[in-house]
Amino acid sequence: MHETLTTDFGYKNIPVNEKNNRVAEVFQSVSGKYDLMNDLMSFGLHRLWKKFTVELAQLQNGDSVLDVAGGTGDLIKAFTKKIGHEGRAILLDINEAMLNVGRDRLLNNGLTEVKVIQANAEYLPFAESSFDCLSIAFGLRNVTHKEIALQAMYRVLKPGGRLLVLEFSKPILGFLETLYDRYSFDFLPKLGAWIANDELSYRYLVESIRCHPDQNSLQTLILNAGFDECEYYNLSGGIVALHRAWKF
Repeated sequence: MHETLTTDFGYKNIPVNEKNNRVAEVFQSVSGKYDLMNDLMSFGLHRLWKKFTVELAQLQNGDSVLDVAGGTGDLIKAFTKKIGHEGRAILLDINEAMLNVGRDRLLNNGLTEVKVIQANAEYLPFAESSFDCLSIAFGLRNVTHKEIALQAMYRVLKPGGRLLVLEFSKPILGFLETLYDRYSFDFLPKLGAWIANDELSYRYLVESIRCHPDQNSLQTLILNAGFDECEYYNLSGGIVALHRAWKF
């Protein structure tokens, strides 16, 4: 009798082959209010976290950049200002509803040069050594096989390329962790119910944060995927961490 492989979906264990569809249902549900909820849940801090990410990307005019799980397009929009018209910018997401929101936003801002692709982070449809920089913001925790996705990211980066992983992480101060837990589990699902009429999806998003590797564990995962160097920055007391890794 074969053992059924399982993975986390929040605090539940589900068959591995079900996770993509279950995550897709969550983001299909939240896509319409995603940006508004981000502002409310983070008190607008997500904009500062992303600004810091753009700064550490160290992009130059003419660079090629890929934003994986790019959702509504915040990062890729900012990246295009750094790489100019000579650069190459691609927004990629597995979820059609999120991707549609991102595409429409880019078009509304006149950014017709950004290519939009629907694909799985584990199977990036690009040649080896295609990009100078690759980012994934608040998306890695929803990937079923994180190690496979990180290996795919390593493959498509050029030598000298940078990976930027912006993700919720583990608070480094005890009192902050307690407050954060109360805020996450007592308030956020209720906010989701009130604003987006969807308490269950936001409860999953909270649980998925707790199931994600902490700062040091994610650093180890990234290095094990082949990256030659990886550092991380704790933001807002470790509630969020930005990992930056290099392929040499």
